[in-house]
Parts: sequence; C-alpha cells; structure tokens
Amino acid sequence: MIAIAAVAALSIDHAASWRLPVLALVGGGLGFVLFQATFGFAGSFRAALERRDFSGFRAQAVALALTSCVFFPLLAGGQLFGLPLSGFVTPIGVSFVVGAILFGVGMQIGGGCASGTLFGLGGGNARLLMTLAFFVLGSAVGAAHLGFWWALPAFQTGTSQDVLGWPLALAIHLMIFMAIIRLVPASRTDARALSWRSLFREPWPLAWGAIGLALLNILTMALVGRPWGETAGFTLWGSKLAAVIGFDPASWPYWQGNAGPLATSVFADATSVMDFAMIAGSAAAAGLSGRFAARSGGSGRAWLGAAVGGFLMGYGARLSDGCNIGAYFSALASGSLSGWVWIAAAFLGSALGLKLRGAFHLDR
Repeated sequence: MIAIAAVAALSIDHAASWRLPVLALVGGGLGFVLFQATFGFAGSFRAALERRDFSGFRAQAVALALTSCVFFPLLAGGQLFGLPLSGFVTPIGVSFVVGAILFGVGMQIGGGCASGTLFGLGGGNARLLMTLAFFVLGSAVGAAHLGFWWALPAFQTGTSQDVLGWPLALAIHLMIFMAIIRLVPASRTDARALSWRSLFREPWPLAWGAIGLALLNILTMALVGRPWGETAGFTLWGSKLAAVIGFDPASWPYWQGNAGPLATSVFADATSVMDFAMIAGSAAAAGLSGRFAARSGGSGRAWLGAAVGGFLMGYGARLSDGCNIGAYFSALASGSLSGWVWIAAAFLGSALGLKLRGAFHLDR
C-alpha cells in the first residue's frame, strides 16, 4: 500500500490535473485484482490449447460483456463531462497479424503477458524482471522499425458500431459473450462465498476478477478518455533509455507527431503511472494474503526464455499496437474489429510458443 501511495505521490508532482494520481490508484487496483484472481491472459491460452480448459476465456467474456455495456454508449456519445473519448482501433494488415503471432509466441515462453508480467513481478517472481527488461527493449526496437512494417499492406478497419450502430453492435457482442459464458463451464472456485476475509486474504474466483477488471477499465476510460492499456508505457521507457545511450527516438515513426512524452517524466505519462502502480498493487495483494514469495523463477534456461519471450512480446506489441489488454480486451470492449483478428493470431502464436517451452525448461 505504501508503494501505491508512492507512485501516486510521484504522479502528483508531475501531474497536469488531478486525474493522474487517481489513475495511480486505479492501476494499483488492477494489480490487486489481477493477483488475487490470478487473472493471467497467457495462462488462459495455454490452458485452452493444452487441456481444452476455456474457463479463463469464460471469465474474459464476463469482463468484456460488462465493459462493452458501458463503453459502447459512451464512445457513441464521444465525450464524458467534456473529456473526449476514444477506443482502441487498429488497421488490420501484415504488421498487425505478425505482431499478434509474435506476441503469442513470446507470452508462452516469457512467463506471462504484459499484465501477467507486472502482477507476477509484484508477487515476487524475480525472473519476470528479465521478461520486463526485454519487453521494454523489444518495444523500443519495434518502435524504431515501424516505418518498414507500416509500409506493408493493411486495411483501415473500424468498429462494429461504425457498421451497425452501437445498439445492434452491442447486442451482437453480448450474444457472443453470453454464448461463451453458457457453453464453457465455470471455474470450480466461482461458487466461493463472498466475505471480507476472502477479499483480502484468500485467492479470488475468476468471476470476481472479471468484474473487478471491468469496473476498473471503465474507470480508466472515465479518467483518461481511453481504455486501459499497458505496452505504450514500456515503449516510452525503452525510448527514453535509447535516448540516454545516443539514439534519437524522436525520429522514429512511432513518435512522429507525438514526441511530447519523450521530453517529460515517465510519472507524467498515464500508462506508465498505471504500470508502476500495478506492480505495487499486486505486491500489496501478495503481502495482505500472505502469498508473497521471493523466488528466482527457475534455471538459467528459464531466464533465457524470459529474455526471448519478453523481446518477442515487446516487438510484437508494437507491430500490433497492443497486447492482450490494448489489442484484445480493451479493443473488443471498444467494438474494434481488429480485436477478433488479434486473438486468432495470438492463438496461433501461443500454439507455436508452447512447442518451444520445453527448450527453456519452463515445464520443470
């Protein structure tokens, strides 16, 4: 809790408005929820492919249904109390598909996706420091290479609301999510009774995590005008480090027309503040529940896997403009057509990544 307060205090020092320190608290809440529910997106892909266990995607469908019910009408209105609103919408092309596949490979050998890396690190897994470091490196390299990738074929796509109008689009989305919820059995822990002790001391059912993530994503939209995202913060960190060693990230395609964050503190950047706070929030959850466990995270080969997986995730996230959160969860909650393509490509990448896990001793 002290760490969350520290992130909030640092953001206050660099904040242009009251929204940034509040976002630090939201980020802390996200880390807390992710840890308590062990809501790892990478694990959901692995369970589905290896054991035909889709309970993770059932929980994600719950979160998507709840979030979409709020996002669709808000985005149709275009603003909230004078704050302009926008969803995550990405063109579908070669770069996007390749990036999603690379991300899928990376999250299976890197030890977790972006959110899984942050909350796992807060729980004490030291190997995820390697994953995060190479995630940041891959993000920066991807940002530098985007000129090549953006020149490849792509189709400008929008949202289902653009085609159908938001009421009908929302109805179709809810039908899809409800079908998943009905067809996939609930996790055995989802029937657990609610109590104050279980909120802070015991692991949560996936359904609780889904509700928590939906509410906090909605709050993020209300505070910053766009959904929850993570990897843009990693790209900023990597770009700033590149500048320190002599590169000129302001000339990279990714920063063209939006180089402002490069000249300010990372604690003035909303995504970075939320990322830092997520680590603090998961550490708070681990401490309160007595589940914090400082550990090395495996053998040298496992650490090598963390480096390779982290780099692939960082590079892939830049090519596909996001990860499981920005390119999938928040994108689908925004109605983006690209979100459906991303999850299909990430499934393919995950299948490839699972074949490589043994080479890094990740199953021992």
